[in-house]
Formats: sequence, C-alpha cells, structure tokens
Amino acid sequence: MSPTNHQSELNAIQLEVEHILDNAARAADILGCYTTSQVQPIIEAVAQVGQEKAEFYAEWLVKETGYGNIQDNVKKNLDCSVGLLKRYRTADFIQPVIDDEKKIVRFPKPAGTIVALVPSTNPVMTVYYKAMISLMTRNTVIFSPHPAAQNCSVHVIDCIAQAAAQAGAPAAAIQTIRQPSLHALNYLMESPRISVILATGGPNRVRAAYSSGNPAMGMGPGNVPCFVHKSADIPIAATQIIASNSFDHALPCVGESVVLADHAIHPQLVTALDQSGGYFVPNEAVQKLRHYLFLDTGLNPEAIGKSAVWIAQKAGFSVPENTKSLLVEIDHVGIDEPLSREKLFPVMGYIQVSGIQGAIATALNMLNLIGKGHSAVIHSHDPAIVARYAAALPVCRIAVNTQGVEGSSGVSTHLTRGPVIGTGFFGGSSVDDNIGPQYLVQWSRAAYPADADISMETVADALTQLSL
Repeated sequence: MSPTNHQSELNAIQLEVEHILDNAARAADILGCYTTSQVQPIIEAVAQVGQEKAEFYAEWLVKETGYGNIQDNVKKNLDCSVGLLKRYRTADFIQPVIDDEKKIVRFPKPAGTIVALVPSTNPVMTVYYKAMISLMTRNTVIFSPHPAAQNCSVHVIDCIAQAAAQAGAPAAAIQTIRQPSLHALNYLMESPRISVILATGGPNRVRAAYSSGNPAMGMGPGNVPCFVHKSADIPIAATQIIASNSFDHALPCVGESVVLADHAIHPQLVTALDQSGGYFVPNEAVQKLRHYLFLDTGLNPEAIGKSAVWIAQKAGFSVPENTKSLLVEIDHVGIDEPLSREKLFPVMGYIQVSGIQGAIATALNMLNLIGKGHSAVIHSHDPAIVARYAAALPVCRIAVNTQGVEGSSGVSTHLTRGPVIGTGFFGGSSVDDNIGPQYLVQWSRAAYPADADISMETVADALTQLSL
C-alpha cells in the first residue's frame, strides 16, 4: 500500500471513530438524566437477551474462536447477564444517599462514555457484563472487539443495542467499532472525549489502555497457586480443583494453575484428584506434552482453550475419555519451568510442599514469575493456616474452600461479581477489586458543618422532589 493510500485509510478510521464519539456524547447527555424507573427496564431487556440467547452465542463463539466449550459458555453468558440482576440494585447507583451522622448527602454521577475492550477468550460474556454495568450506571459504552472474535461480538452488541433502544435507551447508548484495528482502538482510547477504559485482554492491550492518557481499569495476568493443607476435606478439594481448572477448558484467568500439595496428604490428594477427573501424566509422556504445549515463542496457540483429551491426543498419548485436567508433577518453580506459569489450557503443575511455610515460599516464587495482584486459592479448615497464607501473598483475592473460578469472580463468594479482575498496586492496576458498577459512578458530596448545633434541615424532603 502506498503512503498516500495508507494515510487515507487512517483518516477514514479516525472519521469513523469520531462519528461514534459524537453519537456517544449525545446519548450520554440524555442517559445521564434518566431515573431509576427508566434505567431498570433497559438493563432487564439486555439481561433477557443474555438469557434467551445464551446457547446461541455460546455455540457461535466456540465455532468462531475455537476456544472453550458450549456448556460452560452458556453458564458464563447467564452469569454475566441475568446473574447481575440478582446481585445489584440499580437504585444504588442513581439515587442520592443521606448520611445523617456525618451530615453528608452523596449524589451519584455517571462517568460519561466507557470504552470496553472485548477479549477473544471470553467475548460474549464480556459484552453482556460491560454493557450491563455501563447502563446500570447511566453510562454509554463503545466496544472494541478482538479481531479473532469479531463476528460474534459485533452481532451480540447489535442485538443488545436494539433491545436497549426498544426498552427506552437513547440511540447510540451501545456502539461498537465494526472493523477492529489497532489504529482504531488506540485512537479511541486516546480521545479526550471518553471517560473510562475497561481493559480486558492481552497484556499489550491493557498496557495501551493505561498509557492512553485516560483513566483505565484493567487486569493483569493470573497464575493461581492452590494450596491444599492437611486440614482440608481432600475429596471435596480435589473435586473443586478439577472442576475449576477444567471449566471452559481453563480459559478463565482465575482458575488454578499449580496445585501445592501438603506433603502430609500427598497420596490421598493424588487419589482424589484422579477420581475427580484429573490425570497424572506418566513420565514417559511428560516430554511429549511439554514439547507440544510450550514452543520457543510461548504457549502453543493451537492448544489454547482445548480439552484435556484433545490435548493428550495431539501430544501423542492417550488418556481416559472422562479426563478433565492433566496434571504434571514438578520439582521446582522457576522461569525454566513453564508449568509453573499461567496456562490457558486444562493442564496443572503439581508440587509437594512442606506445610504452610513451604506453600507460602512456593506460591511467592510463582507470583514473582507472573500473576502478582491477581488471585490464589487455599483449601484448609484451620483458620490460622488460612490467615497466614492470605497475609503472606501479594494478591487481591484468596478463594477459601471453593473453586478458584467461582470464588475469585464472586459467584460462590461475596466478592464483587465480575470477570474484570483488578490486580491492585501489586499487579500494576489502579483497582484491587473485581470491577463492578460501583466503579463507573463518582459521588458529589454535599457536606454540612460538623457543628452539632447546625442541622441538615429538611434534606430528605427535598430529595423526594427530585426526579429519581
């Protein structure tokens, strides 16, 4: 392509993005004035799409990307649509709050226009989730799909945009870049007319969001150490570990990466993992597996999001048909041991440790390689052990006696429910929580004098006169 044609193409991309931004600004002015009664039917309409088309889009994204499986993507689509309606009250992000004791009245204000990056590994659930929390907080949202998941992403975005509009949302409350490109994404993220970037995806995309000059909330890579202490219920722990690691063929970043087995219960844990669908790769097949999964350039992209049985066959050995996860016993954690790093397929490292001190030392070594700020898992019924493990690790969430996938994402715990995992200062993020709607509003505070003789008068009555 000649320099002139290339510049013309860049100009056309910029014009498209500016048109999207113009529409978003107009929609934001309208949506920002909506009441709770106006917003509620809009998010319910989006959630209904998520419920009715959960299987349709699960089938589509698996076919288009080649990642994961349909059954687990149906669950993810439901969790990130109708599941959010059960977790949050829209009024909490729209109606003022009176603190009588401190004599402060807080007024929630929408951010404005949100830029939402869509990853190739979890595209549809990300669209539902980021659209829902944006609309719930009266923000407009502009999506930037990953090229590998472009078709299903654009289709679901159009579908929920239509549903939202029919339920009363202003035109262009939900938009997307229809032909994703690096130039379009960077131009969008660097625009002074956007308010916040929700960055999900590979490290390059997240770093670009943080360097855009606009506020950004993203997630770093995971590498989840899972300690099984001798006080754990071994069969239950094993079942949860395998279920979590094999969920959607290990695409979620909060899934267990390496099992840290307390030496005292090693034989029992091996048996329990085997009975739960885990398969310990024999020594003669380990090198075949390593050679297939880990290339000089990094992870083998062909294996990402594939089943344990499929991976074993490709690597050149056979496993039982009911195998959900492959386990490889390792003797150390380090840069030269790829099984001790984040993996996007249902393969776990397994290493024996000497009690809590050994577990902490090994987990710290793992996190120093990759995964600081992200998450960890522990199975123990000794509160002192849980406390020591949680206090020692530089992560922002520790799932206790539950699956890493469900616990750290707030499905089986009361952590903020969501797939955008803030990694805090440890992981180079601005937020140490899962990103929920509470992070897309800011609060104006009307503060009365602290003097006890001065009252707030009839603030509560005044608020009832506002259109809420």
